Amino acid sequence: LVQAVMDVNLQGEVVRIQGDEFWHMTRVLRLGVNDRVELFDGAGGLVEGSIQKVDKNGSDVELLENARLIAPQGIQWHVFAAFGTLKGGRADWLIEKCTELGASSVTPLLTERCHTIAENRVDRLQRLVLAAVKQCQRVHDMSLKPPLEIHDLPLAVSQSKLAFLASAEAPPVLSVLPKCSSEEESGLLIIGPEGDFTEEEVGVLKAAGAVPVGLGPCRLRVETATISLLSALMLWSDSAHHQEAQQQR
Repeated sequence: LVQAVMDVNLQGEVVRIQGDEFWHMTRVLRLGVNDRVELFDGAGGLVEGSIQKVDKNGSDVELLENARLIAPQGIQWHVFAAFGTLKGGRADWLIEKCTELGASSVTPLLTERCHTIAENRVDRLQRLVLAAVKQCQRVHDMSLKPPLEIHDLPLAVSQSKLAFLASAEAPPVLSVLPKCSSEEESGLLIIGPEGDFTEEEVGVLKAAGAVPVGLGPCRLRVETATISLLSALMLWSDSAHHQEAQQQR
């Protein structure tokens, strides 16, 4: 997969590939004239093309078909995680795996115990997202949102019927999920920082409608809790979507 801006979507038209994507095509994948590629725009647009020309500045790709628009499938999960203090590549791992698992977006959450995240770190994470999107062959980008103060989160929670808060002393997540509707279009996952949320922060989120869920008997790191909860919810919603599709046949 190669990400490209597709202003045209008619068979026979030519799209110019430059910059990082051109470097990746020619230096990493070693693609040349007549090789076929799939172009995507990050918003569900997908089209097959054939490389017609390669020069020092870019590649020309001829579209072999009209672009197809692929709609997102199932519940779109939005992750709010307080990972700004993670070190040693742990935040990179969190973002990469959220992308591979299919999260719709990730928002760095700023809390009393995790009150900042460096701008240059966000730029690096953006590049990791693009690499992971292509590696796992997603046609919809995962959006890395600007950092959000926790006092702004309750509004989003109150507007969602599926909002889950990772909590050490809460009922197991699998015991809560069957009681929830799988017909919603989107849902929220909320994971606290190292040291967890304060009692006041937890109270505010619960009052807004967040459902506390447990992730097992062991104390988990921020990135482990994030991936554990996202995996459980993705598998649950994917199974519900599959069952509904089978029933409609």
